[in-house]
Amino acid sequence: QVQLVESGGGLVQAGGSLRLSCVASGRTFSNSAMAWYRQAPGKEREIVARITWSGERRGYADSVKGRFIISTDNAKNTVYLQMNTLKPEDTAIYYCNKASTREGDYWGQGTQVTVSS
Repeated sequence: QVQLVESGGGLVQAGGSLRLSCVASGRTFSNSAMAWYRQAPGKEREIVARITWSGERRGYADSVKGRFIISTDNAKNTVYLQMNTLKPEDTAIYYCNKASTREGDYWGQGTQVTVSS
């Protein structure tokens, strides 16, 4: 059974931190690099960070480089996103999924992150 459960979002002041978690269930995820995405109101979903399950390869969008850290816990099938020095423009719904998705792929419910100025 394929399932993605994101959590850890909330309301935080600018400059604050949050740690997001994503539990990924299903073989399709264990065989894929994973990523965090976000979608702000009125904007398209964008990739924020990606990682292989081994943690050897990671990548970040320029907008979050130096502030966000992506990591994994293989034993828990969990992907994390540590978000530091948050900015109002980081406000969005955050999702995790495979690093390469196709139209029609399953998505979880996401977790809302709101950064106040």
